[in-house]
Amino acid sequence: MSRPWHLVKRFFGMLVPLGPTRRHDAEARGQLLPAEIDLWARMSRRDRRHSAAVARRVRAELGDGVAREVLAAALLHDVGKIDAGLGAYGRAVATLSGAAVRRDPEVIKAWTRTRGFTRKVGLYLQHPKLGGDILAMAGSDELTEAWAREHHLSPDQWSLPEDIGQVLKESDDD
Repeated sequence: MSRPWHLVKRFFGMLVPLGPTRRHDAEARGQLLPAEIDLWARMSRRDRRHSAAVARRVRAELGDGVAREVLAAALLHDVGKIDAGLGAYGRAVATLSGAAVRRDPEVIKAWTRTRGFTRKVGLYLQHPKLGGDILAMAGSDELTEAWAREHHLSPDQWSLPEDIGQVLKESDDD
């Protein structure tokens, strides 16, 4: 799916702040380590709904024998967004701001050293790195941590097997 259409679809989906169904939440929790369950609970309802859908698409593509850490990667790839605390409109502004500065790492780091909304934008734009750090501290599997760090990178920059990364990426870019 083209990136702009994906972003438009995600934005409108975020306007309805529903979480995953009870069944989907229970299925997700069944795939996570105890420390990961705590992180899952801290994610926004919208992010949990999205991530549960990503995990369902991964399972549909790879089958019921898919490894637990792959499903955990699908469920927790956006965990780095928890500290930004942005709603739908703030996330839209953050995404546009990131595009405006061409995701310049120095600009984004500078934003995280400020206060208020600008800091939140900087944290949001750094969610892959922050998510990887959070999952490392939680004792997550290497693949789960790597996908959180790498899910916005190009395939040539992935450290996990390309076939697994491709399924995760396609499932996220619904």
